Amino acid sequence: MEINVPGIVYLVGAGPGDPELLTLKALRLIKSCDALVHDALVSPQIIKETNKKTEIFNVGKRAGLCSVPQADTNLLIVKLAKEGKNVVRLKGGDPFVFSRGGEEVSFLEKNGISVEIVPGITSGIAAPSNFGIPLTHREAGSSITFVTGHEDINKDKKTVNWRLLAKSSDGLVIYMGMRNIGFIVKELLIGGLDENTKCAVIQEATLNNQKCLISELKNLAETISNKGFSSPSIIVIGSIVGFKVNNYINNLSDAFFPEKK
Repeated sequence: MEINVPGIVYLVGAGPGDPELLTLKALRLIKSCDALVHDALVSPQIIKETNKKTEIFNVGKRAGLCSVPQADTNLLIVKLAKEGKNVVRLKGGDPFVFSRGGEEVSFLEKNGISVEIVPGITSGIAAPSNFGIPLTHREAGSSITFVTGHEDINKDKKTVNWRLLAKSSDGLVIYMGMRNIGFIVKELLIGGLDENTKCAVIQEATLNNQKCLISELKNLAETISNKGFSSPSIIVIGSIVGFKVNNYINNLSDAFFPEKK
């Protein structure tokens, strides 16, 4: 009598975009897995590292576009594992940073599936570092807050108190904040953050088409609109932006800094 032994699911962080920022462990698992279930922002170059027999499933979500419901993704991963397959669930950045990795792990464990977590470099760290912006600096920042800007502005009860964040952290790194940037800036100003605070917006971080703009807080929403920046972008707000490593930045293409043109 044949007994089906469930496979294992590896929840793997793909990093911020550049395939060379993938960890060695992540690459080994991608090359050897039976099934790969990946997000929309994972580089095609990384997906090509799978072997010829690997089943590949795209379950990515993009704002404003049709996407696979999270419940369907959960069921798919469980189904593949129960078929005895070793599954790589490949997520952009780190699987536990502004991701639904925690939800997926809970669902898998409830269904008796073993899970192993493989961390990845989150874009909130990679994006500013790639443009020479230190997230902490002895003269500018002893604290940094990572926060989502994706909350609906009409939501009755918001979990992000932007007015409080204006004074409670030396720097802010905002994920998924582009659609609500006008509201976010308004709330930060009401909270007492100086209107001249330096800000950086970094689009498509670590990829060949990456670009960055620098602005003061009071002009941030207008500058983003005028320069045509869009998602996926990371927004960095705080005096740490003013401590960017200029010699490093000057070695990058001016195309990364549209405000200079």
